[in-house]
Parts: sequence; C-alpha cells; structure tokens
Amino acid sequence: MSEAKRLEKNVSDEKSFHMTPDEFRRHGHAVVDWIADYQARIESFPVLSQVKPGEIRASLPAAPPAHGEPFEALLKDVERLILPGVTHWQSPNFFAYFPCNASGPGILGDLLSSGLGVQGMLWSTSPACTELETHVTDWLVRMLGLPEKFLSSDTGGGVIQDTASSAALCALLAARERATHYASNKKGCNGRLVAYASTQSHSSLEKAAMISGIGVENLRLIEVDENLALRPDVLQRQVDADRRAGLTAFFVCATVGTTSSNAMDPIAAIGGICRQHDLWLHVDAAMSGTAMLCPEFRHLQDGVELADSYNFNPHKWMFTNFDCSCFWVADRKALIQTLSILPEYLRNPASESGAVIDYRDWQIQLGRRFRSLKLWFVIRYYGVEGFQHHIRQHVKLAQQFAEWVRNDDRFELAAPVPLNLVCFRHKAGDAANQGILDCLNRSGDVFLTHTKLNGKLTLRLCVGQTNTQARHVEHAWKRIQAEAGKVEEGES
Repeated sequence: MSEAKRLEKNVSDEKSFHMTPDEFRRHGHAVVDWIADYQARIESFPVLSQVKPGEIRASLPAAPPAHGEPFEALLKDVERLILPGVTHWQSPNFFAYFPCNASGPGILGDLLSSGLGVQGMLWSTSPACTELETHVTDWLVRMLGLPEKFLSSDTGGGVIQDTASSAALCALLAARERATHYASNKKGCNGRLVAYASTQSHSSLEKAAMISGIGVENLRLIEVDENLALRPDVLQRQVDADRRAGLTAFFVCATVGTTSSNAMDPIAAIGGICRQHDLWLHVDAAMSGTAMLCPEFRHLQDGVELADSYNFNPHKWMFTNFDCSCFWVADRKALIQTLSILPEYLRNPASESGAVIDYRDWQIQLGRRFRSLKLWFVIRYYGVEGFQHHIRQHVKLAQQFAEWVRNDDRFELAAPVPLNLVCFRHKAGDAANQGILDCLNRSGDVFLTHTKLNGKLTLRLCVGQTNTQARHVEHAWKRIQAEAGKVEEGES
C-alpha cells in the first residue's frame, strides 16, 4: 500500500466524535417524540418543582465524562435527573407571574433556527435573518393597531430584543442621547438627567437607570391612583419641580399592564405631558400588548400614537417560546446613533451602501439569534384569527374567576381586572393569604404567585398559558376554596 493511500485510510478510520447526519436524524426523532410525550403528560407533574436547594447538583456526577456517552443515556437522564427540578411553565395549571408560553410551531421554528446556526449581527451575515425580522415586526404594527411611524417604511422600525428589560434600556439610552445631543456617550452623565415611571413599573427600569448611568436616585417613581395607574397630575408637578431645580427631565415609561396588578397607565394624558416638555415616552406593554391583537382591547392603550418607543413580548402570551420581545422606535436614527460603533472588522459594502439594516446597531450586544423565524412560524400557523380566539378565551376565563371571587364573601378583589390577571385576597389578612399560597404551591396542583398592593399581601392568578382551559381554572378555584377552608378551621 502506498504511503498516500495508507494516510488516507488512517484519516478515514479516525473517530470524528461528531454526530453524523443519520445519527442526528434518529436522535432528533427521539427528542421530538419525548417533547410530544412530555406535553401529553405535563399535568401529571407538580407545577412548581418540589426539590430542595442543591438537590439537583447533588444528583449529578462530580466530574465530567472522559469519554462520550450514548445519546440515549442523555435523554434518560433528562427524565431521571432534570425533570424533578423543572417548574412546568407550560402546564395548563401554571397561573403564576405572567405566562411564558410556547407552542408547537414556535418550538419547531426555534429548532430550525438552531439548526441554521445563524449569527445575524449584520445584514450581510445572513440577509434572511434581518429582512424576515423587519417584515414580521412590520406585520405586527398593523396586527396590533400601532401607529404607522413604527413601520420600517416610515421613520421608525422594529427589532426583536431578548426581553422587555433590554428594550427599556435601549429606549432609555436613546432618550438620554437625544436629550444631551449625543454628548453623554462621549463624556458620561452629569447627574442632572431625570427619568420617570410609576411606583408599579417593572423593576427593570431601576436596573436600566443603574446601567445607563442615570442613577436610581434620578428615577422618579410617581404615585398611582386607586386603580394603581400612574397619576398624570403628579407627573406634571414632579417634572415642573425638577425643571425649576435646574434638572433635565428626559424620559417617561408608561405601562400597559403592570406586573403586580395589570394596571393601565393613561397613555394619552402622559403623552401630552411628554410632548409639552419634549420627553421621550416609552410604552411597556410586555404581557398585555398581545391583547391588542383584538380590536376591542385597544382602548387600553389610547394615546399610543404619542409614544417614541413601544415593546411587547410575544414570548409571554403569543405562543412564541422564550426569548422574543418586539421593540419599536418612531425615530430609528436616534436609536442607531446611540448604539452604533463600527470597528474595521465589521465594515462591508452592504452596510456602507446605507441600503440595509444592521440590527447590531439596535441593541446592546453585538451577536443575535434568528428569533424572527419562530415568530414567523407562529404568526403563519395561528393567523390573526387563531390568536384572537385564544386571547378572548383566556380573558373570558379570568373574568369568570373574578366573578367567583366577587361572589365568595371570604374573598375580595384587590385591583380591577381589565384582561387576564386577577388580583385577590382572603379577607382574613396576610397570614391567611400566605398560608393559602404556600399550601397550594406545595401541593403541586397549581402554581400562583403574590404581590403587595396597598401594603397588603395579594394573590395573583394569571390565565395565559397556551393550553389552559375552563376545567383548569375551575380546578384552581376549587383548590383555593379548599385551602381557604383549612386556614379558617385553623383560626377557629
């Protein structure tokens, strides 16, 4: 055998350690089958994981394997070791926080995205990644009834961020640069910029103030009314006072559906103040924005045409698996000028032509995944009709639950119920409510979370998981009533 042929044979006999296409096909079928089986039996698991801190790590080997293991062993250990430590966000008995739901088309779209392995930082690094994202965010402007200035064909445009926290930070940064004529990027903040949100706004605003250099002390948290919505009159007084003190008011965040109570800030009145004082208005509609797919709910964000930026999360209530947060700006130049840095290694003819969008300039990080593929799959699979059907059903179920609370003398509603979140409490006080919550969550039958409203511990039940039906909400209410009975017996 010649030396060349011997070397060729040795190379061909070498173990590659990679999964071959045929192996991938076989194992891929097994994984999809496992996911389908998991979805079919998800109600058999405790919704809230019952493990103790450190229990999962204690069940794992102390050292990594020196040699590769059969893929079948990996899947078995998901069942044996991982599942006990999973809180089942996709369970129809998950009523905690806000939903983070998924769906078949979203999962499959994400699988395709992973298979393509695109890094879509520039148009040139994968044109389809960029152009599909621009297209689906334009679709959503019309689907949600948003102002046309958010369209890419107008002065603005949309981008998919990972979360609403990133969207809020980008909005705050763009507002900061607009207010300082783009000087703060070069010289830093002078400590005189002031931003505004309500006491009920998401905590991500405080983190954004920290990261952006504004400072938490310069984020004014404005008091709310009896419906837990930001008070425009208090905002107006605070802005006036800050301006008289020589400070620069520059940014307001208004919320469509606060996390604690789903309160709806009066966008039109807040927007009027922002126009008067040239303040950037960011509207955070993270969960409740999905409801705007139904025209009958759009009055909840009247005045949105005054917004400079807007975001909502399809990964919360629009069946698009995490992470996927859509963020629009009315003036894309302000955002791009704020976040654009162009090192030599990113220069390319397409970008320099000015004919394309480079989404790296619309976000904090450089790299980005092909998120629009799963969103495209979900929109095309469900259609507007499908979304509207499920949203209306979820709102109907939440309203029915609220009615049950109203009709039970032991309980009271703690906030208005405009959509799919019900905030309620037992009249016996905080200890009783904590006891009910703890017993429910320990049981694994359902999972609820709490908040504090007007200083009182309050239970929250949010209907928005993809597969939640009437029987699941009925079951939750029966379990709540049963645990309330136990608490009452303990007090007597």
